[in-house]
Amino acid sequence: MVDPIKVLIVDDSALMRTVIGEILDSDRSIEIVGTARTGLEAIDKAAALSPDVVTLDIEMPELGGLEALGHIMRRSPTRVIMLSGLNTAEVTYEALSKGAVDFISKPSGPFSPNLHDIADELLSKVHAAADVNLAALPRNGERPSVASAPAARKGRGRDAGSSKIVAIGSSTGGPAAVERVLAEIPDEFDAAVLVIQHLPVGFSDSFVKRLARMVSLDVTSGETGQRVSGGRVYVAPAGSHMTVTRRPSMGPVIQLDSSMAISGVRPAADRTMESVARVYGERAVGVLLTGMGSDGAMGMQRIKENGGVTIAQDEKSCIVYGMPRAAVERGVVDKVVPLHRIAGEIRRAVEGKARGRRGS
Repeated sequence: MVDPIKVLIVDDSALMRTVIGEILDSDRSIEIVGTARTGLEAIDKAAALSPDVVTLDIEMPELGGLEALGHIMRRSPTRVIMLSGLNTAEVTYEALSKGAVDFISKPSGPFSPNLHDIADELLSKVHAAADVNLAALPRNGERPSVASAPAARKGRGRDAGSSKIVAIGSSTGGPAAVERVLAEIPDEFDAAVLVIQHLPVGFSDSFVKRLARMVSLDVTSGETGQRVSGGRVYVAPAGSHMTVTRRPSMGPVIQLDSSMAISGVRPAADRTMESVARVYGERAVGVLLTGMGSDGAMGMQRIKENGGVTIAQDEKSCIVYGMPRAAVERGVVDKVVPLHRIAGEIRRAVEGKARGRRGS
């Protein structure tokens, strides 16, 4: 018999603790081993109960979720899912960079019927978190050393368009991974970069703002009709697919649409990468970072079929080795490397130096 997933619930609201408990109790493969109502209590119980997963509210008295997360990851590292409202979105990304596995957006309104709206997402993410590679999470509760980009370097995206492009797809564990990769890309980078990160609606703007502070390249949210320029990062808005089309008078431009989700996600890396393969051919680079599911595998295949370069994060450094694994198993990845080497491989690919052998 498979052992149940042991969960510690942390929230200062008795109602939230009750509702989260009811949701988790509905799944026989999950066992609630304890609850806590403050950050200080959470730190002690995480150490004493050794849960597989902790659900941790961001806003709490005495010691907030972000501070509690830091202590937990230093003292008794485990898999933590943050519960966040839209007003704490920026803090949520800080938590993800300090070791939280994922987050759930709290529905608006204080009543339990609203809270039950997150039931399927909560159960899915608890199961996914239980399988997370704990060794790949930051253990000291501190964000990896990435200096904020100097303001003087901003605003240098070239309006003349871009002859090369990089499409990066990611999901669980992706915000911190994307941040690290882009922070290591120099501001003189010639290619345009498209980022497809699976996020709840309402959380994209905070992700864009955080990236803009942390990287040298210009960062913007993708909008229909934007000209694709080198030295600029375009982030797919949550709830919209982002593709690239070619207009005779403008060259490649961004196109957004709200068509059906693909593999349960929108934006989908597959949609973006397939369009990039059509428009850019051998001048395209596809990258898959940590994430659940198989989104991006088909898109990577299209890029490779059209002569582009494909790069995937390796299993050891992934929080969740899902999306990269799907592409590797399909046999469409040129390079499989640890997270700290992804930026270098991207630079070499754009410079035309890394066609490489398939695999690592």
